[in-house]
Amino acid sequence: MRNALNVCVLQKDDSHLRLLIQGVDVAFVNSLRRIIIAEVPCMAIDEVMVIENSSVLHDEILAHRLGLIPLTTDLDNYKLPEECSCKSDLGCKLCRVSLILDVEAGDKMMIVYSGDLKSDDPNVIPVSNRIPIVKLAPRQKVKLEIYARLSRGKDHAKWQPVSMCAYKYLPRINIDEGKCDGCGKCINICPKRILIKANSVVSVQRVLDCTLCQDCVKACPKKPPAIQVKWNENSFVFSFESTGALPVERIAFEAFKILDKRLEGLLNSLAAAERAEEVEGVGS
Repeated sequence: MRNALNVCVLQKDDSHLRLLIQGVDVAFVNSLRRIIIAEVPCMAIDEVMVIENSSVLHDEILAHRLGLIPLTTDLDNYKLPEECSCKSDLGCKLCRVSLILDVEAGDKMMIVYSGDLKSDDPNVIPVSNRIPIVKLAPRQKVKLEIYARLSRGKDHAKWQPVSMCAYKYLPRINIDEGKCDGCGKCINICPKRILIKANSVVSVQRVLDCTLCQDCVKACPKKPPAIQVKWNENSFVFSFESTGALPVERIAFEAFKILDKRLEGLLNSLAAAERAEEVEGVGS
């Protein structure tokens, strides 16, 4: 019988969340990973109207650089364009944010940064003011009218709320003290330095950092090796890093909500198909 789902927070800060997820299989955690990358919406620059651009960058390159600047996202007050009541390609204040970039260099060269973008909503701004956009020579100018909207990573990578999302099996490292002679070869080869030696005994520290590379097993001179590296097939270390568009806890909440909705839809479809088969059986 499968164990109940259990989620434990291992590490959390402003940009990174590390979870221990137990009682599930690889299909579940991979679905969660794909949803975080491709389905959780965030805000990104989508359209750029070039009023003036005398910089060395072509308009298309400038627009591309702007699109990759992560923006803080307000999911509570904005809607996806396809869900907005305006039903307009131009959008409205419920589904679109306007920004302005109007910068002119004086007598000296200057660098235009993301902090020079002026948003009409203080809740939707670049996550950092120090992202370089373009370098202007003396008396060059850039004047742009910019529009950002919500979308998902499956449409374009600029709408991915994470810069990293990955999982691995929960490692299990067993050392046979009867066979191990404390030679230290496994300690020296471990890339994560999770093995230590104290009083001629090899032990494990920070087991969650193990990458399951098996280098320590291959390095052990004993036959069979005195150290074994295994994993729990129903326990996973799940990590992701936010771009700053959304807090890490909001990304996790939205991902679980979307996954729950998808599973509910699947169950409803299966139930409808089963009812249709029963009706067809009675009719025949």
